[in-house]
Amino acid sequence: MQASRILEIAAARRSIRKYKDLPVEREKLELCFEAARLAPSACNAQPYRFVVLDEPALKKKFCAAAFSGVHSACAFAAAAPVLVLVVADTGKLTAWLGNQVQGTNFRLMDIGIAVEHFVLAAAEQGLGTCWLGWFNARAGAKAIGLGSGSKIEVLVSAGYPAESPAQRPRKPKEEMVHYNKEI
Repeated sequence: MQASRILEIAAARRSIRKYKDLPVEREKLELCFEAARLAPSACNAQPYRFVVLDEPALKKKFCAAAFSGVHSACAFAAAAPVLVLVVADTGKLTAWLGNQVQGTNFRLMDIGIAVEHFVLAAAEQGLGTCWLGWFNARAGAKAIGLGSGSKIEVLVSAGYPAESPAQRPRKPKEEMVHYNKEI
């Protein structure tokens, strides 16, 4: 059986925390956003927007607010040429109802799927990325003038990798997949 290209990309993708001081071409970012746009979402709600910070002064202002104090562990992201802010769209009634009935936050699941499409597309183009969840979302949003109803759920740093981290161990598939039986 021939190896799948998507498996090659998924296996090669790493969380990058050191970036080369090179700009990222807009065409590459646009391809990543197209991949994210094509991601499935509950009720096709697509409950997210992407805010790209690649202008140095604005990115610096955001990072000073978002990565201060207890959030300084993720300050490495300030050196990335691009930050992508994933902003939740909380106005979809169908997603809210699904959350209430099922007890599952479909909005966060949808964001996860879209961001994974983004980072895999980035990896395919030779870009490195890192998902970030540890940052001061409120202070960062305020620093760049995002509306009070906008909640940054996730950040993705992106750029050309200046490191090649080793692959971290993964559980064997046999521990994770069980056909037709209870686990």
